[in-house]
Amino acid sequence: MSRLSGLLAVVIGMGGADISLAGAPISFRNDVMAVLSKSGCNLGTCHGNARGKGGFQISLRGQDPAGDFQVLTRDWQARRTNTSAPDASLVLLKATMQVAHEGGRRFAVDSPEYRVLRDWIAAGLPADAAGTRRLTSLIVEPAELILTGPDWKSAVQVTAQYSDGAVEDVTSKAVYEVAQPVIEVSADGEVRGWARGETTLLVRLLQTQTPVRVLLLPEGDASEWTGPEPANVIDEQVFAKLRQVRIQPSELSDDATFLRRVSLDLIGLPPSAEAARKFVADTSPDKRSRVIDELIERPEFADWWALRWADMLRIEEKTLDRKGAQVFHGWLRDGFATNKPLDAMVRELIASRGSTYSEPTANFYRAMRDPFERSEGVAQLFLGIRLQCAKCHNHPFDQWTQDDYYSWSNLFARVDYKVLENRRRDTNDKHEFDGEQIVFMKSAGEVADPRTGRPRPPQFLSKSAEPVAGDADRLLELADWLTSADNPRFAEMLANRTWQQILGRGIVDPVDDFRATNPPSNPALLAALAQELRSSGYDFRRLVRLIANSQTYQFSAVPNASNRDDELNFSRAQVRRYSAEQLLDSVSSTLDVPLEFAGYPAGMRAQQLCGVHAVRLREQRPTREDSFLTLFGKPPRLQSCDCERTDETTLNQTFELISGELLNRWLGRDDNRLGRLAKSSASTDELIRSLYWTALTREPAPEELGAAKAALDGAANRRSALEDLTWGLLNSHEFLLRH
Repeated sequence: MSRLSGLLAVVIGMGGADISLAGAPISFRNDVMAVLSKSGCNLGTCHGNARGKGGFQISLRGQDPAGDFQVLTRDWQARRTNTSAPDASLVLLKATMQVAHEGGRRFAVDSPEYRVLRDWIAAGLPADAAGTRRLTSLIVEPAELILTGPDWKSAVQVTAQYSDGAVEDVTSKAVYEVAQPVIEVSADGEVRGWARGETTLLVRLLQTQTPVRVLLLPEGDASEWTGPEPANVIDEQVFAKLRQVRIQPSELSDDATFLRRVSLDLIGLPPSAEAARKFVADTSPDKRSRVIDELIERPEFADWWALRWADMLRIEEKTLDRKGAQVFHGWLRDGFATNKPLDAMVRELIASRGSTYSEPTANFYRAMRDPFERSEGVAQLFLGIRLQCAKCHNHPFDQWTQDDYYSWSNLFARVDYKVLENRRRDTNDKHEFDGEQIVFMKSAGEVADPRTGRPRPPQFLSKSAEPVAGDADRLLELADWLTSADNPRFAEMLANRTWQQILGRGIVDPVDDFRATNPPSNPALLAALAQELRSSGYDFRRLVRLIANSQTYQFSAVPNASNRDDELNFSRAQVRRYSAEQLLDSVSSTLDVPLEFAGYPAGMRAQQLCGVHAVRLREQRPTREDSFLTLFGKPPRLQSCDCERTDETTLNQTFELISGELLNRWLGRDDNRLGRLAKSSASTDELIRSLYWTALTREPAPEELGAAKAALDGAANRRSALEDLTWGLLNSHEFLLRH
């Protein structure tokens, strides 16, 4: 019998009587805290808020039972609890709305939750005795719910295991939280689905939480698989999941769409008209594999991937200064150009020190000026752990505690700087640096845990890790542990990030938020990619080649009836906006006009820029190209992630593309591609086809060709008509979106 299911048999005592539930004394930690969680009292929106509500503050999600006990029994002279008249206790009157309560009614007077709190108060607010059992694990059955329509109904049973070996059914005590609103769960664990899809049900009791995958399938038998044969291990895992969820993938993309996509994804640039025509005309069965190999070997491949990583590594000129940004970016680009193993690159970053001019990787720590920035940045970048929450309280959705946070932060406590020179022009801006610095490791120095005022021993983010020896070089030890075979998360994180950068969505998404409560959409796929990365010696080009050669990558973006609503299983290509650099470089290459950026020589592409602003904007006006990049989402690189880069659309972006000075000036230049076409002896058909292949990587459809020909042949000014046609192509969804 569960403890709560036996509540009605409880004999209520008064004063200091020994009150018990199902034969056991009421435990504040195990019973009262469970009620506070079940009722939502300790959520961040209620009394678990950092400031509490109405003067009543308890710990977020019950992470601090000892502190909550003090609040309920001592705070305000315990006026919230009345041991002489338990039913008059404010904590009960508010929760049952017998007294006005902003949070509304949390439970009824005749509910099990009321009984637990009342009986504990009536017993005299007893503290847990020494040796009171503790929750050790939470088992949810079934561990995975696969429901078939049209009803989509089921239930879960939750069992708690305690330190004394006791086992208890806690289905009615557990808290149920849903990641995606395709199901609802009752207080007693009954599940009801609303629509086809997938979600994660988080089952929580006290400090323990267990995720349950919930899959809602349509009614009827699975239809026969119509997808292609798998090309590699990626397809094997993706297709297995698609079969399970009864989704048919889209058709493979056509050659022109594939070439444009793979060029943008691998080198950040569209293909030339000549290369596109040649590729489409080629009938060789291996032409897609060959063009992937060719793109990977091009110098633009290193430019593009250095840009993607520069966002995460915070390569910008204000903190690093111009030279620091240049040498750091140069190191990064050289790594991708020479295919340096990813683990070697990360090891160099983590262990870096020395001059920020002669040792490029020293700029990794120059951008992060205190131990907490470093610890949070490294955890998020290379482990996919968002540790920030654990600075002030135990992580509400993950296993990491404040102890873990301050032990991990102490690994970075001895990083320090010698500022050899600082020629900053704004003496009021402490974040501006202009001059060489030396990054070094001090022989002493610790981060104090603010709860105790004492440092915690430096330790890796692993429950099995031992503290790092006091005389060890903490960064070298960390670099070895992070990239070792004993840390599988490292390979998973790199594989997931690369997958997201190519396909547009991570297997774990957000890409840097790995936790049990945010599981991968396809665990087998993630494991396979991580294994491929490890077995290849962290060969980045091999991983990119594997992804691009998969049928999964080459699916069309055109949905079918079964995958129209699928966002998780990679059954079709994701349509997404170009990045700011891709868009600007694509317009530049279409019109064949050079770009100009403040502080850089003319002719550089946007993706080749090493930082954010090479000159101080208040001292030199940015060029139109600089402003274009900012407008379309180039990030300031102030955070250790790529989350600053935005793909949000704005009205100002629309105005820039429709009537902006930059595009119109480029269209009207005498020396651009349109000027040469207008002066050529090519026929109207040839001009139109040339523009379509250059801008959209395809032949114009017959109706497009006819309409464009009529406009050009009937125009009084052929050059002006060409500009109008090109303006239309550059503003089309086909040009602006990656398909």
